[in-house]
Amino acid sequence: MATGVGRHHRERLDRKGCPEKVAADKQSVFVRMSSVCDVYDAITSNRPYKAGWDPAESIRRMAVWSNEGHFDPRVFQAFVKSIGIYPTGSLVKLQSSRLAVVVEQHESSALTPLVKAFFSTKSNMHIIPEMIDLSKSNERIVSRELPEDWKISNLDEIWTEVARGN
Repeated sequence: MATGVGRHHRERLDRKGCPEKVAADKQSVFVRMSSVCDVYDAITSNRPYKAGWDPAESIRRMAVWSNEGHFDPRVFQAFVKSIGIYPTGSLVKLQSSRLAVVVEQHESSALTPLVKAFFSTKSNMHIIPEMIDLSKSNERIVSRELPEDWKISNLDEIWTEVARGN
């Protein structure tokens, strides 16, 4: 029986995981949870051999994999609910044509996180950063964006400045 999270966190519900290809009904909920977390960490982290994927793109791809039997659907949905549709650190475009980075999730609405707007797509220039609570604003997210498409290389610094109080 798969009880050891450390040993079995790479098991999959479709029995294509490792090390033992444990059947889904033998995997503990803790193993199923660690599987989702392990994959998210692996694909969003920068490694010497690859750049990490954008958080929102990672969730999109993991949703496809979940539908293919890679993850427990209930565990995956709980994971998405906890980190949001636009995970912290995601680059989004607002209806005002500004780019913003997601800073914090809203407790009751995955579509209205706290964001930090910092770039105008109309003028193609950085602007004075502005914190916007989308749950209290008429502003809304219109799309997820890739930092490289806008030549933004310091996205991590932009959103982590908030955590440090800058």
